[in-house]
Amino acid sequence: MNSNKIKNTLPDLSLGTIWMLSFGFLGVQMAFSLQSSQMSRIFQTLGADPTKLGFFFILPPLAGMIVQPIVGYLSDRTWSARWGRRMPYLLVGAIVSVIVMFLLPNSGSFGFKTSTALWFGAIAILFMDLSSNVAMQPFKMVVGDMVNEKQKSYAYSIQSFLSNTGSVLATIFPYVLTAIGVANTATAGNVPDSVKISFYVGAIVLVIFSLISVFSVHEYDNDTYKKYHGVALNDSADSQKKNILQLLKEAPKTFWMVSLTQFFCWMAFQYLWTYGSGTIAATVYHSSNAASSGYQAGANWFGVLSAVYAIAAVVWSLVLSKIPATRNKFGYFTSLLLGSIGFASVFFVHSQYGLIISFILIGISWASMMAYPFIMVTNALEGYSHTGTYLGLFNCSICLPQIVASVLSFALFPALGSSFQAMILVSGILMLIGSFSVLIIKEKA
Repeated sequence: MNSNKIKNTLPDLSLGTIWMLSFGFLGVQMAFSLQSSQMSRIFQTLGADPTKLGFFFILPPLAGMIVQPIVGYLSDRTWSARWGRRMPYLLVGAIVSVIVMFLLPNSGSFGFKTSTALWFGAIAILFMDLSSNVAMQPFKMVVGDMVNEKQKSYAYSIQSFLSNTGSVLATIFPYVLTAIGVANTATAGNVPDSVKISFYVGAIVLVIFSLISVFSVHEYDNDTYKKYHGVALNDSADSQKKNILQLLKEAPKTFWMVSLTQFFCWMAFQYLWTYGSGTIAATVYHSSNAASSGYQAGANWFGVLSAVYAIAAVVWSLVLSKIPATRNKFGYFTSLLLGSIGFASVFFVHSQYGLIISFILIGISWASMMAYPFIMVTNALEGYSHTGTYLGLFNCSICLPQIVASVLSFALFPALGSSFQAMILVSGILMLIGSFSVLIIKEKA
């Protein structure tokens, strides 16, 4: 509900402060990127049936859909003079993520039989996503808390830049480690050392960069927050009594319109993460045996291509930061349209290096997905209480489509002849629909 309380314009923040607000995002995104680029590889190496891969990809977004609204709800009601509102959740999430990142790649190293190793890995990935979501959500919320509308586009572009820089580092590690002599194959049921070490390095980077943000960011206390937003925790008793369903009923239309676009876009990326390794292994290295050197080489190259789309997203996010706020829809639509071409081309391009062009286009769509939805929604939420809860609920527009995509894959994948590359073509169609859905979004003036 819009507040009628008097509020002042948020002050301009120094560029250094804006960077520190999001600095830990690099480490958190390393965890997510290792998960998305290596998860299919890990579970197929452990012995998972390719037709059942969707099951393992349901758990992470399900965790996110549950935990992010809770983190938003609780952090709206949290205040510590030393740690602030959002940063305590970042700290806890980062610590748990680090522990799980050491356990996950070792799922096949504890002597479990195949079924037990798969369940251990599934539980580990569940906790990894839970903790990573707890660590990620504060970065979105603190920008809404502290950054004015003039600087918000820049702030989210910086988040996109740091996010994709973390993705580059995470996804290219296995390839680089293999190139310097680290083993890229292992005995049946065991994850190669190149993948294990990548997770270890990612865990260390995550905790270091998160700590830098925790100790550098000084969030607004309740009085200061009330001065700039017109609401504070201790004077919003009416909204405190509202449950999540009531808050959703009062959500601005932009919230729902952007969620529709998100639905198609995140379904597209879910299929890329699920079937990307198998696609590259099959089309470039002509291998479907997860224990073979050809498959592992294909998985490594998918990691490199994931780095390519992350690098493209880094560059494109800087381009997007120069587009005026009045042209947000144009930037969003164009980026997603180019991404749809990139996805669809993977079905037709079987050249190892030709795929680089495809993934550059995919990276352009990813950059826009990391910036525009949050710019549009946080602008629309200006004057609303419980922005943290709303942003947590908005995360469902990321998690729900991934769950739907995974459930549909049980029927869709066999129907398409168990073709990995056909699933990426489906991603292209979904991204095309998402691009045109941008045209119906009505932004807050």
